[in-house]
Amino acid sequence: MVPEASRITALMGAEVLFYPTAIGWATTQDETTNVEQYGAWQTIQRSHAVANGLHVVSVNRVGFEQDGAMKFWGGSFIANPFGSIIYKASHENEEVHVQEIDLSKTDSYRTHWPFLRDRRIDSYQPITKRFIDEE
Repeated sequence: MVPEASRITALMGAEVLFYPTAIGWATTQDETTNVEQYGAWQTIQRSHAVANGLHVVSVNRVGFEQDGAMKFWGGSFIANPFGSIIYKASHENEEVHVQEIDLSKTDSYRTHWPFLRDRRIDSYQPITKRFIDEE
């Protein structure tokens, strides 16, 4: 989910953001790139939690495509509104996990880390264009 969609979903009253994904890497790709790509995916999901002051549940599949050319990296996780990982699944095995989340603390997170409250809506007009120099 892009940052704009996360923000809109939070403003519409979402209490938790869920990101079901099927992302991985080519099996021919080097390990350093694989680790960086997974880290980038996790970082952007965690940033949605921080920017919107709510929990994020990022679910990703494990295993290989039928032809073996793609390996899904798994690593599903739950982040709290400060972006801290409170649960992380395996990269190799399917898992089912139930995590208790105290939604009554959301207002406290948003008060002490007010990215959602203090957004600068007066500066948003340029974001409605693909490129700033468009007429």
